[in-house]
Amino acid sequence: MAETTRKRQTLVGEVVSTKMEKTVVVDVSWKVRHPIYKKYIRRNKKYMAHVGAVAPKQGDLVRITHTRPISKLKRWQVSEIIRESKNNG
Repeated sequence: MAETTRKRQTLVGEVVSTKMEKTVVVDVSWKVRHPIYKKYIRRNKKYMAHVGAVAPKQGDLVRITHTRPISKLKRWQVSEIIRESKNNG
């Protein structure tokens, strides 16, 4: 039987907190069009993501991937750092 690989959901956001061990908080924002006024509104949500091989810092732009539940609030894992913040060095 052929094995099928599923493409996992990915999101891109900014790291806003690195105060926990092996966990970062990532703020993901997107634009939604208002149904009546037709103006674009910025929406955002914070996700707790597990840190494995990569070590992002606060302000970095990262890609997070959906994974199995790791804890009560963690269902995402940092897969790569897209852009490092300018104030890290």
